[in-house]
Amino acid sequence: MNIKISSVHFDADKKLLDFIDTKINKLVKFYEDIIGAEVFLRLENTQHPENKVTEIKLTIPGNELFAKKQSQSFEESTDTAIEALRQQIIKHKEKIKGI
Repeated sequence: MNIKISSVHFDADKKLLDFIDTKINKLVKFYEDIIGAEVFLRLENTQHPENKVTEIKLTIPGNELFAKKQSQSFEESTDTAIEALRQQIIKHKEKIKGI
């Protein structure tokens, strides 16, 4: 699977990049045919502590799944975005199987 991680207006450290890579690779357990993932990490220009945004676009055969989450840390927003994508994958598989 091809994973592309982009951090907007800051440089993400290796620890964060490895964390995201590990989390995305765990999605393969739910759907083996994942082609690739694009991850965008952004800092919102707000005064709120929940200013870290993670956007993940997952490419699968015939479709793209997308999740955007915002929280106090990139790890937390990545976790919630991955969980949203996991649910989308399960729904997509059920639709394919005709359940």
